[in-house]
Amino acid sequence: MNHPQLTHNFLMHDVTATVKVNKLVAYKTYLMSLDVAKGFSDAKPGQFVMLRVGDSTDPLLRRPFSIAGIDEDGSLLVLYRVVGKGTALMSQWKPGTSTGVLGPLGRGFDLASKQELSIMVAGGIGIAPLLFLSHQLKSSKTILLMGAGKREELIPVEGLAKTGLEIAIATEDGSRGHRGLVTELLDKALNDVEVGQTMVYACGPEAMLSKVSSMCSGKGVRCQVSVETAMACGVGACQGCAVRSKKKQPAYYHVCKDGPVFDAEEIVWDIP
Repeated sequence: MNHPQLTHNFLMHDVTATVKVNKLVAYKTYLMSLDVAKGFSDAKPGQFVMLRVGDSTDPLLRRPFSIAGIDEDGSLLVLYRVVGKGTALMSQWKPGTSTGVLGPLGRGFDLASKQELSIMVAGGIGIAPLLFLSHQLKSSKTILLMGAGKREELIPVEGLAKTGLEIAIATEDGSRGHRGLVTELLDKALNDVEVGQTMVYACGPEAMLSKVSSMCSGKGVRCQVSVETAMACGVGACQGCAVRSKKKQPAYYHVCKDGPVFDAEEIVWDIP
């Protein structure tokens, strides 16, 4: 049953969804398509959902996942990597499996500003919200910088990202593309940009986001980051997913409620 509630000026739904597709697409990484009936067609890039991963008390809490896209038929796309018991259970789901979905939740990317160049920086599974974002960017040129530990961890973007993107890849072991970190690709890309006509969008590990934020700040380039963190409720009730704010008030933001997308200049990064 659908129970819509108004939050962040959009409708949040608690629905029972049915798995349509759940396939392995990279190392320990799955793409899932969920039939959510109605209610998610107005989801924004950067928003997320909370999935119920079991019928028992173990695991008890729902798990947060970025929305990787909305198919033409309204199906919800979720990209996830197996990292624990909850995602291991999800990897065993077959077409027809039912699960609870709460969402769309949180604050997505701000698409109000117009720029000539958009640079998306993805670290590992952080590519998920950027796939969705790629379809709504209106820039003259869009670059996707993808980073992973090794080539087996790279997520194929064909059919998921908008066509026509300029794509560059970095792997830490050098097995594909540039040998090193994805931030090294960004450093090169930022050397030849028109500052006032460029926006960087990033999602990935905190260390990567901290580095991206610092690089963009140093160049005077605007940057939005989608923060990855553990969440218990997804709606700000438990106060668990806090990140430090540069403002005196509030001293902390809650990622699920105030984010997960922030202007990079709003966040105090605990990793240098």
